[in-house]
This record gives sequence, C-alpha cells and structure tokens, in this order.
Amino acid sequence: MARIPAYKQMYSSLKRDIQEGKYPPGSFLPTESEMEMIYEVSRTTVRRAIGMLTSEGYLSVTQGRGTEVQDVSTSQHLNKITSFTETLRRKGYQVSTQGLAQEKVAAPDLIRDALSLREGELVYHIQRVQCADGKPICVMEDYLAANQVPDFVLKMGKCVSVYACLENDYGIFLKDAVEHISAVSASFTQSQILQIPVGAPLLHSRRIANTEHGALIHSSLYVVAERYEYQIYQVGRA
Repeated sequence: MARIPAYKQMYSSLKRDIQEGKYPPGSFLPTESEMEMIYEVSRTTVRRAIGMLTSEGYLSVTQGRGTEVQDVSTSQHLNKITSFTETLRRKGYQVSTQGLAQEKVAAPDLIRDALSLREGELVYHIQRVQCADGKPICVMEDYLAANQVPDFVLKMGKCVSVYACLENDYGIFLKDAVEHISAVSASFTQSQILQIPVGAPLLHSRRIANTEHGALIHSSLYVVAERYEYQIYQVGRA
C-alpha cells in the first residue's frame, strides 16, 4: 500500500474530529503551532490540511480571528462530494451498518461501461443496509474498480463509509462525481429491508465518482424519502 502523505492523514483525522463533534460548529481550532503539536506535523502540513477542509466548507479562516468550524448543513449538498453516511452523522444520527457483503467479481456490462473497464476486469461488489439510530434508512450497492485499489476491504464496524475508508486507509481522494436522482416506489424486498409499506416513495441515487486516475466507484442508493433530503447550491445564471 502506498504511503499516505502527511497532509492527507491530517486532513482525514481533522475532518473526522469535526464530524464527531470534537470541534463543534462555531468553535475555533487551536492555533497553527498547537495543531503542529497535536497532529505531530509541520506548519506546511497544517496549512495544506486546513486548506482542503476550507475548500469543502468545513472551516472558515479569518485574519485576526482564527479558523472557525462551520455549521455544515444537515441536508446533503450536491455541489460537494460527500457520502450518505457522512451526511447522516452531521445530522446527529448514530450510524450503523446492518449486514455487509463484499465480493470480487467480473464487472457486469452496465458497471463496466460506467467505470470504463475492459471485459473481464474485476470490481468489488459491496452491499449493505445503512441505519440511522438503529432504523434502516438506505439500501446501498457499490461497485469499486479493483485495478485502482487491489486490496480493498470494507470492515464492518470501522468504515461504514466507503469514501472515508478510501481516504483513511488507502489515501485515495475523490476528485469529482456525476449523480442522477429519481423517485421510485419501494419493491416488496425493499419494503421488507427498510420496514416501510410496499410502494412507499424512495429516492434512488446513482453516482459515478472519479479520482485523478479515472472512474472509481459506481454507487446505487435507495433511501426512504421521508427521512432524507438533498440540497442544491446554485450561483448566478447560466
């Protein structure tokens, strides 16, 4: 496994501290010199990590005041790459995974096209049910290109977020993504898993996320519509 650069390690650690409430919205981070000691890194590393989190909206740096933790919305911003799990945690939910299945298989035709793979190339097929405060809220299915992460393992109880697992354990960061959202009705199987009536409204999200090396993940989520919302941030006119 390639060594993860220090600034990316600090970015992941500090982001996790913010998401878990160590630094709540409205509070200020320690000074740069204090952060150097806390995370055992250089001043340059501190500034690069804070810069990444500032660009993602987690922090705001004001001359003379310091670095303030921002109140990230409880809805999912569509102009930022954030995982469903991360958004639930920011809502204040206790997030858990109900069942996890992972296997390495030849990419199905649809996935092969979506991830620009050759016939016979392998993907990790990951299926799980995500729960908020113990109640199932989403059926998740991911296909991860094995050629970019040959030894990928999503561990139950540690990384219920694929994105966080990629960042924290593999030093892989997503560059951009394309997402399609539609409304569907719950099938019998989905109704049983999510404990909702057959035909209840679901949000279906299909996303392809990319790294600097190309398409990495094809994700398909079926979310209980009444328990979740997306937010679109728009600037100016096209």
